[in-house]
Amino acid sequence: MRTTPTILHLDMDAFFASAEQASKPSLRGKAVIVGGLGPRGVVSTCSYEARVFGVHSAMPMAQARRLAPNAAYLVPRFGLYRQISEQVMGLLRELSPLVEPLSLDEAFVDLEAGETAWDERSALLAGRKLRDDIRAVTGLTGSVGLAACKMLAKIASEQAKPDGLVLIEPGTERALLAPMPVRILPGVGPATGDHLRRGGISTVGEIAEAGEDELVRLLGKAHGLGLYAMALARDERPVVAERDTKSVSVEDTYDVDIHDRVRVRMEVQRLADRCVQRLRGAHLSGRTIVLKVRRYDFSTLTRSETLRGPTDDPGVVREAAARLLEAVDTTGGVRLLGVGVTGLADYTQEDLFAQAQAAAAGVEEVASGELPEEARAVAVGVGVGVEESADAGPAERVWRAGHDVRHVEFGHGWVQGSGLGRVTVRFETPGSVPGRVKTFRVDDPGLESAEPLPLVEGLPVGPAGGSGGGGAL
Repeated sequence: MRTTPTILHLDMDAFFASAEQASKPSLRGKAVIVGGLGPRGVVSTCSYEARVFGVHSAMPMAQARRLAPNAAYLVPRFGLYRQISEQVMGLLRELSPLVEPLSLDEAFVDLEAGETAWDERSALLAGRKLRDDIRAVTGLTGSVGLAACKMLAKIASEQAKPDGLVLIEPGTERALLAPMPVRILPGVGPATGDHLRRGGISTVGEIAEAGEDELVRLLGKAHGLGLYAMALARDERPVVAERDTKSVSVEDTYDVDIHDRVRVRMEVQRLADRCVQRLRGAHLSGRTIVLKVRRYDFSTLTRSETLRGPTDDPGVVREAAARLLEAVDTTGGVRLLGVGVTGLADYTQEDLFAQAQAAAAGVEEVASGELPEEARAVAVGVGVGVEESADAGPAERVWRAGHDVRHVEFGHGWVQGSGLGRVTVRFETPGSVPGRVKTFRVDDPGLESAEPLPLVEGLPVGPAGGSGGGGAL
């Protein structure tokens, strides 16, 4: 393990919620909760103002509403979050070629590999500059941890939250770790934590005191030795710049179980199209089509079919997914559906559509990609702020809370809520004062969905020339 604090960990602060507050002046300083808004929705991220009420990520949305009834509840805008993430990751790559993204808002950086830092002083300068650059480019804040290894850098960034920087000086690591709970260490989840507590171990210092032999006895050789090394602040894991994408998939959880077999087929077709869009966006193709079905009783079934070669053809993926669905009993109802592609490659095989048609011969009627005209809008995927409702007529639009819209008279705004044939919009932009609110009919011809505006005036939402594909992003 190195002896200088040149591993940096960045974690953006309440990323989704902060992006929404930066985008919507009327929500700044207020409780904002982002996630699925249906009965089965969960919190993706919440602002620090919402955390005061006890709300946290992964909490059921119904519980969050009870704790913070007056908060703003918004549907995620993943397109915007990805674009901001690309800007942030671009800043990290200016520091070093060794950047390991963990998610949209979190990454490790090896500053030594980029010759950006070689000692404590230069590491602090790099961390401070990064935080300033992130604020200038995105308008958001991130917390930075600096240490001699990945584990400690991540612990430091947690201590730095929100909007701070913490450097763990080499030589102080064991004293810092000793009083911390065992769950702070990588690889210690609820089950391992409970097992250690039953063995009389609840802190990192107690792991170190117990010794290698006791840890091996409690957890087995591999896990025990690894955890003992972590407790002694030994973490040899390198920053890995490239993470190969193993699969591309999409899935939806439904507020009400789907019982209608025709609706289930339509949903699978829609998910297949969305999966192909994501696949093509990453400039990939794949050989194995995977269908995931979670039924009314929470049992989850996975079915897969491997083709002769890789494809990114939506017709091929739709037909394969439809064939897989035929082997699944959905009589009792469906809570979740997903379609994925694995066995990825960066090329396609041109004759796969003919192959799929041949494979489908003799199969009892399956969806072939030709949907009724009135269902076509549902099958092609969801737009940025408005979608055709599967249950409503083709002219009725459903507006998502928090998504962007534009009105021919009032300009840019975002959806505050909708229902009973009406949609309420607040008209404001990232650089404006809190805007006025107006209500329209959901089919108002002057209202349309819109793309998000840049959070910082004069800067594009996404980086110029970005590839937009691949990896953990």
